[in-house]
Amino acid sequence: MDNDSFGEGAGQARTPRDPNTPDFGQSLPALARTVQLVSGDFLLTVNPVDGSEIEPCPPGEQPAAPAKHTAAERAELQRAARPPVPAGPPGPRLPLLERDEEHERLVRLLGRGRSVRLTGPAGSGRSTLLDIVAEECADLAPDGVVRLNGHHRTPADLIHELFAAVHKAPRHRPDRAGLLTYVREIGAIVVLDDLEFGGAALGELLDAAPECAFLVAATPDVAAPATDSHLEEVFLSGLGRGASLELLQRTVERPLTEEEANWAGDLWFESEGLPLRFVQAGALLRQADALRADPEAFEAYAPFDAAEGNDVPLPTLGEGAAPAALLASRLSESARATLRFAVALGGEVPHQAHLPALVGDTHADAALGELMSCGLVSPVGTRYRLAAGVLAQLTDKGYADDPTGHAHTAAQHYAWWAGHPSVTPERAVAESDAVLAALAALVPGQEAGHHSTAVLLARSAAPVFAAGLHWGAWERVLRVGSEAARIAGEVAEEAYFHHELGVLALCTGSLDRARAELEASIAMRGALADKRGTVAGRRALALVADRTGGRPSSGEEVPAARHEESASPPGGVPAALPLGLAAEQLRRPKEESETLVSSQSGPTGGSKPSRRTVFGGARRNLVAAGAGALLAAVLGTVVTLGATSDQEDAPGNNVRNGQSANEDDAQDGLDADEPAADSTDSPKDPSKVPTPSGSVTPGESSSAGNSSEPGGEPSPSSSSKPGDKPSSPKPPKPPTTSGRPTTSNPPSGTPSGTPSGTPSTSPTPSTTPTTPAGGPEGSTSASAPISSAPASATSSAATTPVI
Repeated sequence: MDNDSFGEGAGQARTPRDPNTPDFGQSLPALARTVQLVSGDFLLTVNPVDGSEIEPCPPGEQPAAPAKHTAAERAELQRAARPPVPAGPPGPRLPLLERDEEHERLVRLLGRGRSVRLTGPAGSGRSTLLDIVAEECADLAPDGVVRLNGHHRTPADLIHELFAAVHKAPRHRPDRAGLLTYVREIGAIVVLDDLEFGGAALGELLDAAPECAFLVAATPDVAAPATDSHLEEVFLSGLGRGASLELLQRTVERPLTEEEANWAGDLWFESEGLPLRFVQAGALLRQADALRADPEAFEAYAPFDAAEGNDVPLPTLGEGAAPAALLASRLSESARATLRFAVALGGEVPHQAHLPALVGDTHADAALGELMSCGLVSPVGTRYRLAAGVLAQLTDKGYADDPTGHAHTAAQHYAWWAGHPSVTPERAVAESDAVLAALAALVPGQEAGHHSTAVLLARSAAPVFAAGLHWGAWERVLRVGSEAARIAGEVAEEAYFHHELGVLALCTGSLDRARAELEASIAMRGALADKRGTVAGRRALALVADRTGGRPSSGEEVPAARHEESASPPGGVPAALPLGLAAEQLRRPKEESETLVSSQSGPTGGSKPSRRTVFGGARRNLVAAGAGALLAAVLGTVVTLGATSDQEDAPGNNVRNGQSANEDDAQDGLDADEPAADSTDSPKDPSKVPTPSGSVTPGESSSAGNSSEPGGEPSPSSSSKPGDKPSSPKPPKPPTTSGRPTTSNPPSGTPSGTPSGTPSTSPTPSTTPTTPAGGPEGSTSASAPISSAPASATSSAATTPVI
């Protein structure tokens, strides 16, 4: 049925919906969101379709120097950086007990500009102590107090977050040098919780901001700082017995009975006085009070029934030391489902706005308040995580029965959410840890379809992480997405991730890694005939080549020019060289004219067989030199065949211009007759004959005796042996009547085979074997080089000069 015409007249069109109204239940195609950023001197366009495009930033696009936030702006940013307040009634505000000494020492050291490392076990109250110290030190530094969290953060991430917390730099991320320049000018007290690194990495962070005083908090298992870091050490221990009982009483909000006090004393000995254990113990006592007041309050999920008289027994000592499972059993179904998602995500609790969609309950956002009041979650930066020890306790009690299924559900939800146009990059960055946890739970994995979901999530989250300038999360999601695409066999998506990794490496200055990633992406997209993606990759690769001072090594290479020659484009049409230049190329020494060139494997991993070629400069000159040599050899053969034909067919016309070649059966070769006395072709000084090198050397042969291979080595078939006896010159023949000049044998000092007064070019390798010369100085053979023929207008067709 056509719903558009239901209840309406025929032909009537329904009034179009207002485009500004929300779209309930219908999914409209969303436009691709492109964001332009400035990274160093690059202009980065984040394109979620074909991949990010990077180019040198035009002069007009360079942002101004970032200014610092005012005090009011810093306060607003601090409020926005706090975790959201959970739904439901607020819990009791607990005091700081037995921490006065540590509190005063921390404030005193920070007031002197000293940096301090606060070390204490998980659940010892480090975060609560940091909150109080930060409030008292708000006016000690010109840039105030900056709160950071080191959970899953690298030194580079924290340095940029420190810069962004103090400066106004929308859509601008300075390069490493510029970032350090701005951070050195920051004078603030940096409170850093949940630090996960030490040693040289911590020293790098401290050296980046020399004008700041750091208060870092870490657990004892984190690496110690370097000896030259000049950090003061402050240690936190557990509370005493009296303070622990007082904290438990404040949590329950009533006086403890004698039985409860004795139970709390045993718990203090078991837990070593950790405040978190007494917060959770107080939650157990509150649940017991609720059971006494209304035995049916927890009827659906209580692990025990209330006895007569509404008497509820105290938890055992084991349950008090590991109370997570017992606490969770008395919570709502939505709260327990939230715990299962948190276990599947490695302890990351999704934002309360996502809980209704994940759990399937419209009121599931109140589950976070339940978990917070029981001490099962704790704030970490702008979000919540399972409290210390809760993850292991819930895993042992069966809350990890289907972690992959829950992670897959979360990944599908985040893939839709991250790609929605209404989600800003800042909101996506705040949920980056949960997104990365969902990806880590799916890759690697064996379940069918999970890898494709991971690819979809990485494809949706990567552009918003890049636009939010959280490049640590951007890199991690790209690497996991690349691995997922490889396992799933999605080549196009894998090429996208390689391209983005190459662009990111280019922005951070890792040029070698950028080249490798971009070459891999270009190869994959070339195989897929993705023209737009290939063009974007080659543009980025050209920037890498420009930064490294080299040339692209992917696709068709542009050979580098030698000396003053210009580089020719790939696939250019070779131009022919004059014969003299081609001969000059062949006359070079072997070590200069020959180079072994073996083809390398292409981007796709294929390889071609090695080939040996003469590489005399640019590719165009190489092809032209070979063409000239081949042309010379062919024409030389034609000239020789023509001369032989003249001798065989017309014996009376076998005289060439300036000489005559007579075949003698007694001699193994051809002898040249001496020119006549009045011949104009005879040299005036027969002792001086030009040589191929241009110098005049008496008695040198310029014909077969100088014939060489392309490498420059003499041919063994054209050189005379030392033991050969010179043959006597033949008597001159009578003149002929053919109309040609009559010539005779040249004088004994004139080399035969070269016209008188005509310099000879370098001989071209003959295509047929030559025989030893029979004359005293060596005579021309049947395969004489074509350069020996004189360029005369009256010569026959067999002696046509080659230009």
